[in-house]
Amino acid sequence: MYKTTGCMMVAAFTAVAGMAQDFTFHDAQGKYLDVLQGGKKIARYMYAYDTKDKTTSQETYKPYLHLFAEDGTLLITKGPGGDFTHHRGIFIGWNKLGFDGKVYDRWHMKGGEQIHQKFEKTEGGKDSGVFTSIVNWNDSEKQAIVVEKRTMKFQPAEKPGYVLIDFTSEIQAPRGDVVLDGDPEHAGIQYRPANEVDRAKTVYTYCGEKVDLKKDKDLAWIGETYTLSNKQYSVVMMNHPENPKGTRISAYRDYGRFGMFPKTEIAKGATKTFRYRFLIATGGMPEASFIQKVCNAFTGQQNLVPGVTVVSMQEKK
Repeated sequence: MYKTTGCMMVAAFTAVAGMAQDFTFHDAQGKYLDVLQGGKKIARYMYAYDTKDKTTSQETYKPYLHLFAEDGTLLITKGPGGDFTHHRGIFIGWNKLGFDGKVYDRWHMKGGEQIHQKFEKTEGGKDSGVFTSIVNWNDSEKQAIVVEKRTMKFQPAEKPGYVLIDFTSEIQAPRGDVVLDGDPEHAGIQYRPANEVDRAKTVYTYCGEKVDLKKDKDLAWIGETYTLSNKQYSVVMMNHPENPKGTRISAYRDYGRFGMFPKTEIAKGATKTFRYRFLIATGGMPEASFIQKVCNAFTGQQNLVPGVTVVSMQEKK
């Protein structure tokens, strides 16, 4: 649990009047689904699957979410290539997926893929836009080890934020018991900024005072500020209290990949649900009081504003 010394209560999150604009979608059939707010691109769900050659196979072995800057033109997340090609935007996977006496790597995507099957839902509107992608996590024989229902809901955010993304992953084990395991560096739900970040300027903010990520678990939220072309962007990832307990955090790499690693087991025929919220902002990290307000709206709780731990890559160098 994070520390609350010297904290105050925060009011429930409310939308700013006049902030809402229509959310719509544009589907580039078989390639990607763009999410737009007021006609401006805010995100792009990359769902292509193309095995015509080694390059396209490597580029399309997992679906992920790209994010645009507030102006709707610049992609601020990473795709294929660069350092650690398997790191891509907002993505999910475990490098030790246990099934039927074997262990599969659905992080680096060795010997199998995550393949988008169809969109179960795409719904736009004035207050939000939401889509659901059905994704099979296959073995080397292209049989589904697990079937994932991946839902992303987009909503306006108060300034300094510009969009909220509620990420929900419902993972079912249709063929037998499954263990989702690994480590904080190679498993879980993760965010990777663009490869061109200024690594010396990456800064992490942890929810709680004197947080030690080697020991502390189940943090309510973590945040990162990174710099692209001398412009700052901040991302906060929020952890829902119904997620598996014992969640560990990875948030200390200068290139900016960070996220949460929950280890869990899923019995045959059962489904495990993971829920997270991402707050995306232009500029430096928002105040803890603002973040906690948004987090409380997500979790339905009224937690106190915490102290924070700030880790700067510049200071570490």
